[in-house]
Amino acid sequence: MPIMSSDPMRHRIVTTLCAAVAGLLAGAIGLVIAHLLAQFHSPDSSPVVAVGGAAIDASPRWLKEFAIRNFGTNDKHVLLLGILVTLAVLTMVIGAIALNRMRVALAVILVLGVVAIIAELRRPTATATYPIPTVIGLAAGALILSVLIRPLRRIQLAHTEDESRAPVDKSLVRGSRREFLFASLSVTAATAVALTAANAISRSKAATAARRAVKLPPPATPATALPAAVDLNLSGLSTFITPNEDFYRVDTALVVPQVDPRHWRLKITGLVDHPFTVTLDELLAMPLIERDITLTCVSNEVGGPYVGNARWLGVPLKTLMNRADVQPAANQFLSTSTDGFTTSTPVELALDGRDAMIALGMNGEPLPVAHGFPARLVVPGLYGYVSACKWITSIEATTYNRHQAYWTQRGWEINGPILTQTRVDVPHAATTIKAGTVPVAGVAWAQHRGIERVEVSIDGGEWQPATLAATPGIDTWRQWWYRWEATPGNHRIRARSTDATGLVQPSNPTDPFPRGATGYPEVFVTVA
Repeated sequence: MPIMSSDPMRHRIVTTLCAAVAGLLAGAIGLVIAHLLAQFHSPDSSPVVAVGGAAIDASPRWLKEFAIRNFGTNDKHVLLLGILVTLAVLTMVIGAIALNRMRVALAVILVLGVVAIIAELRRPTATATYPIPTVIGLAAGALILSVLIRPLRRIQLAHTEDESRAPVDKSLVRGSRREFLFASLSVTAATAVALTAANAISRSKAATAARRAVKLPPPATPATALPAAVDLNLSGLSTFITPNEDFYRVDTALVVPQVDPRHWRLKITGLVDHPFTVTLDELLAMPLIERDITLTCVSNEVGGPYVGNARWLGVPLKTLMNRADVQPAANQFLSTSTDGFTTSTPVELALDGRDAMIALGMNGEPLPVAHGFPARLVVPGLYGYVSACKWITSIEATTYNRHQAYWTQRGWEINGPILTQTRVDVPHAATTIKAGTVPVAGVAWAQHRGIERVEVSIDGGEWQPATLAATPGIDTWRQWWYRWEATPGNHRIRARSTDATGLVQPSNPTDPFPRGATGYPEVFVTVA
């Protein structure tokens, strides 16, 4: 970008744009330095992570539901992108201000730093040293900004219109221009190196390598052998077992926690007679159970994707709580994640005989990092916000009057039982299919009650029974299919389920808040 011009107005515009670029570069290097230093302390102390986490916590319910509905599992990437774009704009404005008012620019930088520090200190895992990376990053950014702005101010001064001044010293301008370009390139290179180093350190600290070293023992109580007809093997139909890489992920962690299993501990505390702490090795040495269990997110819309079925391996929750000897006054288990997120599980339901567990394995391998490695809570029949604490570090036996968990504080139902639901996977919505015999198929779930019947209605006609696949138990979803003789035209396909207690899926459409969505899934197709 040329920064010499005989036109004063054009010169001021070009110089201001260069100052904006200087602000952007200074902000980038400051942010990357803070992020790099945070890797040595805690990823949560990174200003981007802290501010992003604060934004998630402060977001109103409708905004969170909008993000999940429109961006799905990419909602956190969208948030990060939005934060970075906002910072980019702010730093460019700061750079433009610094060209003429450096003190004002530094004051704005200070305000932004204070906001980031407050966000860091409010993190559930925060310590007094959390702001150190941000403070150093701010100082570095301010210093770089002053270095980059200095030659631009000399150029601007040389071009200032003043009839009493001598002609522009072109050699001074050229030297200042070279100084700015060299400094800009140096800062850009330093930013790239620091960012590469931060990513390398993050990968080296990641739990992935440690996860590979974990050896899962065989279960003391294996899962029931899957019936031959558990999977209908229809194209487009969700498989009975959801592969780990395809399993949905909905949580509040802006950055996936990287937990070192060598230092990880699970604490059992609260209203118990014998509190204790266990390591991962101690859990692996206990008798483990293996069970097929379907998990569902309460934010799932009717017919939505936030449901999956896996084979889990873990220690029965009842084993641990019996060892602790829970006191009668306790009515909830408050589970806490390594990032401070909490879930509250009703004691009565957690210990009623269902296969609640501290899961250590998923589909024959240690828990994936994104799904809670090294350990997570799994309680069949309850939505994830009260039953599926990932990266779990403690379970406190307590009461609802004393403590409320993350989502129950925000108005969601306390117990969170999963509602009976159906999804149509085949045919896909808004597709064109050929006339003739067409399979209509999907999955249905009513965890800890089981699915007894699925029915299909075409164009508002009578409900027709679908054929059900086999099932190993009441805690998993169940595949179904219906043979439809499709005729040309536009058609509406609806489905509904009946659970094993005889309760038919509710027909009235409701939003997920506060206890889960209801209504029948609808798929519109065109038959040619």
